[in-house]
Amino acid sequence: MEAKIDNHSEWIKGTDPGKLKHDFEKILLQSGFGILNFMEHHFNPQGYTCIWLLSESHFALHTFPEENKTYIELSSCNKTMYDDFLIHLQEYKAHENKPSV
Repeated sequence: MEAKIDNHSEWIKGTDPGKLKHDFEKILLQSGFGILNFMEHHFNPQGYTCIWLLSESHFALHTFPEENKTYIELSSCNKTMYDDFLIHLQEYKAHENKPSV
């Protein structure tokens, strides 16, 4: 088996730790990733970082509330799950960016 890691990183809107934790754990599970562990840290006076240790590598997010944005990063050794994650991420962003009526 060839050692290969697929990586995806980008900036997204929003910085609410509870919502981000809920939404991205859901996306990871929908994509088929196995969650081995989770760690988080709330910075004072603001900011949040968390990481999911996955059977297939890891996913991390870092909020920057002063700019209302969050940096996300996925590393995965499972191409199928990685591709599924990218599909779910696009759906998430489309929903989050939809104008409220």
